[in-house]
Amino acid sequence: MHKPKPFPSSTTIWFTYILECRDGSYYVGITNDLQSRVDEHNAGAGASWTRIRRPVKLRFAQPFPDKSGARLRENEVKGWRRQKKELLIHSEINVVPE
Repeated sequence: MHKPKPFPSSTTIWFTYILECRDGSYYVGITNDLQSRVDEHNAGAGASWTRIRRPVKLRFAQPFPDKSGARLRENEVKGWRRQKKELLIHSEINVVPE
């Protein structure tokens, strides 16, 4: 029996995402396959930041029609302080269920 993925996945939709690490820190990135990317981070195959802070939990995702839009948003969010990231996590544009 085929088990559906819990997060949206597509080769044409890109996402800016925020992970919460074991130590409470946030990691911001982009992907076109949320579930696979979260799995990679938790397997230690993701960024060096998350590799030593596993497990990670997906806290936020925002879809974009292309990679460049997701990258622009990633760079914007990376420059934010923690409090502003938390407001984004709890906003209506977040497609990750709480």
